[in-house]
Amino acid sequence: ISLSGVISSFTLTAANAEERDALWEMLCGIRGLVIGDKGYISDFLHNELLLYGIDLQTPFRSNMKDDRPPESVRIMTSVRREVETVIGQLCERFNIEKVRARDLWHLTSRTVRKILSHTVAVFINCLYGRKNLQFDGLVDT
Repeated sequence: ISLSGVISSFTLTAANAEERDALWEMLCGIRGLVIGDKGYISDFLHNELLLYGIDLQTPFRSNMKDDRPPESVRIMTSVRREVETVIGQLCERFNIEKVRARDLWHLTSRTVRKILSHTVAVFINCLYGRKNLQFDGLVDT
């Protein structure tokens, strides 16, 4: 997502696919800091991405020592919270987990429509001066 909460990219994969494989597709053309979840904790993956100019930062597990500055960790946690909010909205409001389609064309187009609907809701919030990701009461406005 962008800093304003707009979905800027997505990758559609099979449920049984390895999420680290999809990461390469999502990072195509990206350089710099990338914030991921705990599923991406791997020294090998981190070092491999550094070769491409990508600094993958993830939350640490409770049994891991974190030497990063607390302010950096706080900012990354805040960004992750925004991402989780968008994921929650896609699941609860747009039922993105239940996209019924028999072929890739229909699956992709239905998924894109749901993401577009989310983007339109963010845009409408901007028009009315509301918080971008505050969808409650949007129909009443």
